[in-house]
Amino acid sequence: MSIKKIGIVIAIERELEAFLKSSYEIDELDSETFKCFRAIVKGNEVYAIKSGWGLIDAAMATQYLITKYGVEIVLNFGVTGALDPSLKVSDLFYVSKCINFDFDTSSIDDVVKHQYGDMEDEFVPLDSGLIDLVKSIYPEIKEAVDASGDIFVDKKEDKEARFNAGCNICDMEIVAIARVCLLNNVKCLSIKCISDEYDGDGSDFEENVKASADKAFKLIDRILQKI
Repeated sequence: MSIKKIGIVIAIERELEAFLKSSYEIDELDSETFKCFRAIVKGNEVYAIKSGWGLIDAAMATQYLITKYGVEIVLNFGVTGALDPSLKVSDLFYVSKCINFDFDTSSIDDVVKHQYGDMEDEFVPLDSGLIDLVKSIYPEIKEAVDASGDIFVDKKEDKEARFNAGCNICDMEIVAIARVCLLNNVKCLSIKCISDEYDGDGSDFEENVKASADKAFKLIDRILQKI
């Protein structure tokens, strides 16, 4: 069996802690740009990187893993905000597709709002094979459609706008990660756990971020054992 090179893009320090306190033997790698780490999991090389908040940093970190380390699979895990009032803290999701909520060239191009010109619609898909693997490992997991953008969404009107665009969760990174992977022909999967509910004002994020990140990483660990 050939050794796989797997990347993990992690946005913030409190999510990174879930990876660092795992049972893996982890080495920190030299990098002037990002915090990067390497571990061997079930014989595969795993490279984890802390990107920082937002689409630009997430895109940079994803391309860094692909270019420097040659990863063929990129995993993302972390916390997310609920756009649907029925979703609760600690609900766990795989992201089937996502949109760049801030992207819109529809006034000058033959596209709809949020759509990239080279895509069939406004949604950037994640890898169906990896999603099937997740569902075989954790059958009760829920599906999410994610609205990504460069603001932390805590206002009701912003949540409603994203929900009306066909999304049930929101974050600040995954569409950048998924699009970079798509353009590089690299498989991509994202596991998200609710940290802040629809009725929250952002304070629940601070209360729940570590526990929700831990829950998301536990599933990532199970996935790494099976890839």
